[in-house]
Order: sequence, then structure tokens, then C-alpha cells
Amino acid sequence: MKARKRRIHQVDQENFWPSFTDMISTIAIILFFVMFLMYINNIVTGKNLEFMKKDLDDTQKQLEASKLEISQAQENLRLLKIELDSTMAEVQQGQIALKLSQEEIDAQKQIIASSNQELGNLRQKLQGIAVLRLDVLTAVKDSIETNIGKTNSAGEPLVTISDTGNIVINESLVFDTDSYVIKQGGKALLDQLAKSFEDVLKNPEIRASIDSINIQGHTDERGSGTYNRELGSKRATAVVNYLMTSNPNLENQFGKYFLASSFSEYRKVVAGTTEEAYAQNRRIEISVILKDSHIQDVINDYLQESLKAFENVQNPGQ
Repeated sequence: MKARKRRIHQVDQENFWPSFTDMISTIAIILFFVMFLMYINNIVTGKNLEFMKKDLDDTQKQLEASKLEISQAQENLRLLKIELDSTMAEVQQGQIALKLSQEEIDAQKQIIASSNQELGNLRQKLQGIAVLRLDVLTAVKDSIETNIGKTNSAGEPLVTISDTGNIVINESLVFDTDSYVIKQGGKALLDQLAKSFEDVLKNPEIRASIDSINIQGHTDERGSGTYNRELGSKRATAVVNYLMTSNPNLENQFGKYFLASSFSEYRKVVAGTTEEAYAQNRRIEISVILKDSHIQDVINDYLQESLKAFENVQNPGQ
């Protein structure tokens, strides 16, 4: 029994040690794996830290870049605000200038309106002066036609008004061909002409604008220029002399207004070499010459009135 127990005890001891050894080996293996896992974990953790650090550095750089962009944007915003303020100031100045310009335009409109009114007045005065000469000659013509008729026995008009506004007397009614002696049949016409001019010149307003009354002698183209000038001058002078002799009052009161001149054949009424053309070109014309000084006075008055109107617009408070 003892021997059996001893054998069993030996067997138990032999079985125990291998089991213990296995257990130690297993523990060692487990510890090895644990340490390996810890090592791997450290490696992984280290790399994660490096990655996180790098990521943090990148994030920091991005943050700094963003800060720089924000700073730049703020600077741009500040510059834009300055530019906006400058633009607003320019706009305000422009509005002020526009307002001033509008005021100047309104003032100029007033000046133009006043000038137009004054110019209209001047135009009326000048037109009145221009019409005056025609009115004088028309009055003379009407007076002749009223007192002695419009035509002679041959049906020819005694006097007409030309396109130039002059009285035209058919020379054949007053002179024979190539003569400057007044015909008996033309004296009645000249008598009435003298009386008509006296009546017209009695008006002081008319005399104020008249410089002279020009009696012009015109001939046809036959003959030399020298001869025709002398003939035209003699005929015009004969008419003036007869007017003064016929009506002494005309010479005494208004003789200073009359003059005689000759245009020879150089101011034709019609062209041609027929007897009819020659007859039309031979004539006595009477023109009224206005005073340049009177016209100048009217213009000067206009300029002075315009200047006063301009000053009133420029200085309304004075």
C-alpha cells in the first residue's frame, strides 16, 4: 500500500511540474503579447500624436492665413469706406455745382428773354425806319395820282414804285430824247411832286430820319459813258431846279434835303437794244436816303437798354 502511495505520489509530482511549466509558458506568451500590443499601441499613439501635431500646425497656419485675409479684407473695407466717403463728397459737390449751374441757366434764360424782348423792340424800330422811306415815296405817289391822275393821255403811268422802293418817273413824260429841257407836259407832274414833298417833309418825325432825297438821272446805253453821265446829271439837276422854282416854300424850308446825281446807263431796268428797252431804261428815279446817325442812335439806345436789363438780372438786389 505504501509503495502504491509512493508511486502515486511520484506520478502526481511528475504531472505537476509539466502543468506548471505550461502555465508559466502561457503566462509568458500572454505577457509577450501584452507587451507587444503595448509597443504597437505606443507606435500607433506616437504616429497619431505626430499626425495631430502636424494637423494642428496646418490648422494654425490656416488660421494665421485666415487672420491675414481678414486683416486684408478689413483694410480693403477701410479703403472702400474712404473711397465711398470721397465719392459721396464729390456727389454732394456735384449736386451743389448742378444747383448753381441751374441757377446760372435760369439767370441766362432771363437775360435771353430780356434780350429777345429788346431785340424785338429794336427790330420794330429798324423796320419802322426802313418802311419810312417807302412810306414817304408812297405818300408822294398817292398825292400825285390823287391830284393829277395815274396815267397820261397815252395810258402810261405817271409814277411807279420800283423793286428798290424808289419812285420812278417815265423820262419821256418830262424830257424829249437827248434833251434835258423839261417838257411842258411834264411840268404839271413836277408841280404836284414839289407840293407832295413839301407836305411830307413838314412832319418833324419824318425829317428826323431823312438824310437826303436823291433825284437820279438814268439813260439808255447809246452814246459814251461820259456823255450819258453828263446827260443824266443835267436832267436830274433840271428836275431839282424846277421843283425848287415851282414851290419856293420847298426850297426855303427843305432845299437842303435835295440832291441831283447821275447813274448814266449803268443801272438798267431791263436788258436789250430795242426801243422799248431803251425807253424803260431812260428814267428819273427818286430815292430817300435815311440818316445813318439816326439808325445808329436807335441801335445805341437798344444796346444801353440791353445792358441795363443784363445788369438788373445779374444784380437783382441792387
